[in-house]
Amino acid sequence: MEKEISKLTDATLYRLFKDKDPDAFQAIFDKYWKRLYSYAYKIYQDELICEDIVQEVFISLWEKLADTEIVHLEGYLFRAVKYRIANHIRDLKFTELHESILLQIPYPTTASKNIEFEEFEQQIKTLIEKLPPKCREVFKLSRYEQLSNTEIASKLNLSTRTVETHISNALKFLKNNIDPYQISLLITTMFIKG
Repeated sequence: MEKEISKLTDATLYRLFKDKDPDAFQAIFDKYWKRLYSYAYKIYQDELICEDIVQEVFISLWEKLADTEIVHLEGYLFRAVKYRIANHIRDLKFTELHESILLQIPYPTTASKNIEFEEFEQQIKTLIEKLPPKCREVFKLSRYEQLSNTEIASKLNLSTRTVETHISNALKFLKNNIDPYQISLLITTMFIKG
């Protein structure tokens, strides 16, 4: 039964889970735990915090079973991890030094933050389109679809090392072509409440 249930689609697994099938929840957990943890670690890089965040996402999924209707399970889980990390960062207790530094950062209005963020996001998309075709494809699968390097390698018939090289090259290209001010602006707008 275990092998059969692990081959089911997300939609079928979720339907079984909604019908309170414990094997379905275990299959969802087994399928996504490692990927969600890797995604969380890319953002926050603290093993224990990332483990806790992923566990909290699964606990929340279980607790909200009756109240929530999820259309795209994978997207829901990755967004939940992202939001919990953002909330964790916002809830950190800053020292007086941290607070004074944050207070000295010029704080744009919400409207201008949104416009600047949208412009920054568009610039990133434009830069991604300038990457060589295979590098661009690998990078999009990694960042937009949250596929692991192994999954990308399998999907594109490449070695894992080649996938890692493409991602590294894409990140270097983006870093070299983005204004450092825009990066600090992005960090400021993401982690300070408006």
